[in-house]
This record gives sequence, structure tokens and C-alpha cells, in this order.
Amino acid sequence: MIPVFNNPGRTKWEELAKRPSIDNVSLEKTVRKILTKVKLKGDKALKIFSKKLDGVNLKRIPVSENEINAASNQLNDNLKNAIQQAKYNIEIFHLQQKGDTYQVEVMPGVSCERRSVPIEKIGIYIPGGSAPLFSTVLMSGIPAQIAGCKEIVLCTPPLKDGTVHPAILYSANLCGISKIFKLGGAQAIAAMAYGTESVPKVFKIFGPGNQYVTCAKQLVQQVNVAIDMPAGPSELLIIADDTAVPGFVAADLLSQAEHGPDSQVFLITTSADLVKNVQTEIAGQLTLLSRKEIAKRSLESSKIILVNNLEEAMEFSNLYAPEHLIIASKNADELSMKVISAGSVFIGNYSPESAGDYASGTNHTLPTNGYAAMYSGVSVDSFVKKITFQHLTKEGLKSIGNTIELMAEAEGLLAHKNAVRIRLKNNYEI
Repeated sequence: MIPVFNNPGRTKWEELAKRPSIDNVSLEKTVRKILTKVKLKGDKALKIFSKKLDGVNLKRIPVSENEINAASNQLNDNLKNAIQQAKYNIEIFHLQQKGDTYQVEVMPGVSCERRSVPIEKIGIYIPGGSAPLFSTVLMSGIPAQIAGCKEIVLCTPPLKDGTVHPAILYSANLCGISKIFKLGGAQAIAAMAYGTESVPKVFKIFGPGNQYVTCAKQLVQQVNVAIDMPAGPSELLIIADDTAVPGFVAADLLSQAEHGPDSQVFLITTSADLVKNVQTEIAGQLTLLSRKEIAKRSLESSKIILVNNLEEAMEFSNLYAPEHLIIASKNADELSMKVISAGSVFIGNYSPESAGDYASGTNHTLPTNGYAAMYSGVSVDSFVKKITFQHLTKEGLKSIGNTIELMAEAEGLLAHKNAVRIRLKNNYEI
């Protein structure tokens, strides 16, 4: 069961909010070796690592067009309809994020503009092992298409027989993604970061993954490629009072715990009765899960905290900065206005976290490990660059020329000053 903490003092909050730690030194050493070999040996290294780490003999790294087309026939119509419904909702929500170009004349003759320009080449990593996350294809592929990215590369680990899960291929095809490669782990990140004979180099890499993938993303961004955000194991925090339904709360906690043994879930509540009832519900629901052993390990590093009031609960949540936050209380809408740090928020008893994971329309690629305090989740903005433009007429430059000259001279940058003065001294008609 989940450890329970009864009204811990604020001096203990920092310790309670800590994530499970891992041995980053040995992890980074292993990942650096993989990155270096892929950078130096390209496809040859990719095939060696696929055999060594995934147990797959790759004859061909790219997924063929025939494999993509055949995927649709391998799925039942109900699942395909579900994927299409999710795609529709995700598109509707993300289309509202497009186009924040604006232009303003700050003073006569001085016009400034900001334009959103798509990142030309992006890479998407899709986990495909014990849980093939085809939903993440939609969450990355749809905003990339809306943003207008010209080249989208997708890497996902193959199954033992060398094929890719058909739901991943079907979802990719729906999003117009055709450059798909049978690669997993740190070697996939290396391939997209450096480029190989088969895999194009990209400018920015998106997508979740295990600790090796996460470490690889953080290392390659130090050299020559951007990433969506720092990421770690999945996490969920629930704020609840006595109006919360114990069965709902238990189900939500388990929905995140089953992601992996390093996932972490919290219940912060004002109700002692809810604590007892949720523990009972967890015990019963756990026996029905196919991934119950994984969930059990996750629950060991999770916590239930009893607090005096919902204000304290929200303060703790903002300190923890959860990837997912559920507010299951009678004043959930009001309380949601006090959220400062969270990846995505689910308001009310009928808003399960799994809705955001799949089909409500919001994006499920979110900051973890406390990064929700300073990072946003993936959106259309993640796939564009914001470029500023300015156009000054001669009269416009005259009006701010003295300001520029004075500031440049004060900073000791006389060439900057001269770039203005030389223009104002001439009488060219251009």
C-alpha cells in the first residue's frame, strides 16, 4: 500500500516532495558510449545496438511503405474509430494555438513584427516496448503538422519479430508521417541528433522514453539539437476532499502507477475516511490489472498526505509541480485558479487523467520531475521559432537615432553608434 503521512509539518514538505533518485553517473557513462558509436559508425552501430539491447536483427532500418499501408488492416474498426476521434479532438484544440504573428508601429517610421516560423526538421520518439504509445504519435504529429514542419522523422523500437506495432504506424499515417524508423533507446536519439546513412538529422527531438532515452536527449541538446523538455517518469498528484469518490481516486492513482516502477503518485487530502477507503479500493482494483507488479513497485515510492485544509493541499502541489494534477473537490473550479505549477490540470470528479492522455484534446507530453515549475507542455508553439523583424524608415531612424547613439556610447560600443550616425549623415535617396 501507499505510505500515509498524517499532517506533516511544513519543514518536512521538501523531503516529502522529492522524486526517487537514480544513479546518473553510471547512466550517463553508458549513454555517452552509445551516442559516440552511433555518431562514428552510423547504421552499423544502430544495428549492433538493436541486436544487443532489443534482441532484434534489423535487416532494414526504415519502415517500408507497404508496412505502413498494411497497418490499417491489422487493427479492428473500433480502435481505428477511437484513434480518429482522438485525432479530431486534438486537432480542434491545437488549431486554436496557431498564428500569433503580430505587427506594431512603435513610433512613426519604426515598425516591429514577430512571426512564427516552423522548425523545418523535427524528430519524434515513440516508446514501443511493453506499452506502445501510439497516442503520443498524435500528440506530437498533429501540432507538428499544424505548425507546418517540412520534415518529420519518427523512431520507435520494433517488436521482437522486427515489425512495428500497427497502431503506431496507423496513427503516424493519419498524421502524414512517412519517415519511420525501427529504432529504440538512446541509439534512436543519437540517430536523429547526428544523422546516419538511413536516418536524417533533425533540429529538435520530441517524445517520452525511459531513463536512457531521457539521458540521451539531455546530452545531445548540449551539442547540436534542441529537445522538447527535460522529462522523467510519469507522475500524478490528486487533491481531494470528502466529496471525492474513493473508487475514482484509486483508479486514477493506479493509472499512473502502471506506467512504470519509477512512476510516482500522490494523494493530498483533508479526509481521513477517504484515505482509508482509497487504500481499500486500490487493493481491490490492483488485482485486476495486467501490470499490477509494475504498479505495486510504483506505489512503494508514492505517498498519501493528510492535510488540514485544501489551501495547504494546493501549496504542497505547487511545491511538487506535478506532471498531472487532478482536483477532486466541491470547489474544484475555484481551487484550479490557484494552480501555479503543473503540467496539465483535471478539474472535478469526472475528469480522469487518462482523458488527457488520449482524447480530450490537450497534449499529454508534459514536464515531469518538478520542471512544471518552469516549463510548459508540448503545443504548436513547441514546433515553431519566433523570429522578430523591424523596418525603419529614414525618418524613423532619425526619431530614435540619438537614443541609440547615447546608449551605445555609454556601453563603450562605438561601432554601434557609428552604424546610426553614418546613416543620418548621408543624403541618399534609397
